[in-house]
Amino acid sequence: MAGPKHFLDIDRFEGDTLRDILDVGRSFKAGTPPDGEPQPLAGKALALIFEKPSTRTRVSFEVGIRQLGGDAVVLEPSSTQLGRGETVADTARVMSRYVDAIVIRTVKEAHLLELAEHATVPVINGLTDRTHPCQLMGDVMTFEEHLGAIAGRTIAWCGDGNNMASSWIQAAVRFGFELRLACPEPLSPPQDVLDWAAREGGRVLVTSDMAEALDGADCVVTDVWVSMQDDDKRPDRHNLLRSYQIDDAAMAMAKPEAIFMHCLPAHRGEEVAASVIDGPQSVVWDEAENRLHAQKGILLWCMK
Repeated sequence: MAGPKHFLDIDRFEGDTLRDILDVGRSFKAGTPPDGEPQPLAGKALALIFEKPSTRTRVSFEVGIRQLGGDAVVLEPSSTQLGRGETVADTARVMSRYVDAIVIRTVKEAHLLELAEHATVPVINGLTDRTHPCQLMGDVMTFEEHLGAIAGRTIAWCGDGNNMASSWIQAAVRFGFELRLACPEPLSPPQDVLDWAAREGGRVLVTSDMAEALDGADCVVTDVWVSMQDDDKRPDRHNLLRSYQIDDAAMAMAKPEAIFMHCLPAHRGEEVAASVIDGPQSVVWDEAENRLHAQKGILLWCMK
């Protein structure tokens, strides 16, 4: 008997499967659901486990499952036995008896993997310290709405080589675009992720030179300089990243029609200037909305 269909990371899928998931999400956004079923997950229950605070992940999954006909149960460590020492494995075994899928937003990738190992229902990665694949799926949807097919295009990432950067690296391989990452050397993306991309034939460049990354880019992406619970890891983080801010001069290095993305929340005046995130090239609000639509595709793929 086949196991549950987990959605753990971009690199675990073939490009065609990811495309199918996005196509389903686009169909729901357009009001033309596959097979004409507006609520194909009627009667299904989704558990949302949050070890880290959330706005977009929580709201988009709660609204998404309900629009698809199902319901959601939200769990936080302070209100569950997870917060009192129950193992992730035991939580997985119990939750699998109650719900049809589980989303987890966790401080440790190991928690995601342990949950998936022991759950008998699909597990979805709502964010870990290593990757954020649901955000990436919404990002690809947004790019293609504004500029057409992402294959063969150039994306510039500027800033910390964090979990979002890792998901962009995985996506560059699976969706066939060029990715240039401008990062200070101490904050480069994980070497094992870069090695995987190289083995897979991905077009991924890591540089400390902003101009090299931005030159002729179709899309410019950044993220906060200090992610949640990263405050104490690098006290010099702001100094390292100060010259990587996306301002008007940085955007001018990209193509004139380039778009700007940010997964949010944003800190204006740090990683991005207000004139950019609130300017005409910014698509961050479409990007945030598309979390809802892309995740409907993920939910349907996992649960039906």
